[in-house]
Amino acid sequence: MTKNCLELEKISKSFPTAQGRLSVLEDISFSQSYGEVVSIVGASGSGKTTLLRIVAGLEKPDNGLIKLDGKAIEGPGPERALIFQQFGLMPWLNVEQNVLFGLANSGLSNRDKLEKVKDAIARVGLEGFETFHPKALSGGMQQRVGIARALAVGPRLLLCDEPFASVDAMTRQTMQTDLLNIVTQQGATVLLVTHDIEEALFLGDRVVMFSSRPARLIQEIEVSIPKPREHSVRTLPEFQEQRAMLWELLQAAA
Repeated sequence: MTKNCLELEKISKSFPTAQGRLSVLEDISFSQSYGEVVSIVGASGSGKTTLLRIVAGLEKPDNGLIKLDGKAIEGPGPERALIFQQFGLMPWLNVEQNVLFGLANSGLSNRDKLEKVKDAIARVGLEGFETFHPKALSGGMQQRVGIARALAVGPRLLLCDEPFASVDAMTRQTMQTDLLNIVTQQGATVLLVTHDIEEALFLGDRVVMFSSRPARLIQEIEVSIPKPREHSVRTLPEFQEQRAMLWELLQAAA
């Protein structure tokens, strides 16, 4: 088995427009180790979400190669799970049914599916809410359902696209801590897209910074704060120093 979970080699992507092709990503290359959380930050419109969609197999790159577990990614697959900023829940299904939906094509027996659903719901702290429908849940709880649905699949790689952008600031910080605890306990490999520098530092083992469009990888920063991390690490001088450095880099790259 390769030592890297994810490998990106010279990924480029453009889209057709009325004025010609618009280059969004240019020669993006980096790798990600097993159990590592990598945060991608960059200016708005710099192609962060496009890259995540390419890794998910939802978009094809114009050039380059992406490998997961040493094998080229050709399209979507159950070894990758997405958590979106919009919750993506089906309002006519309750919590248990929404989480179960992610296992529809897993090939597991009904008993095994329900065991995985039960475990995933417990891990996100929603025991007792299995029969609730999305409209009866807060935004933070709805996102927990989305996280549980992704975890139930048992993905090799968890892809997070601004997962807490739709919740209030207090809920956001609580859920960042919860997600960090979950992925740390599991040893999960996570690729996170965020515009929030503090979130990138708090959750990430490494931060990958993109330039403005067309996005190029301009900096990789190892996060110096050891795990496990609590909310209070945000006040540490070393955290604030790395935050200030990232902010300066982001301003220069815009």
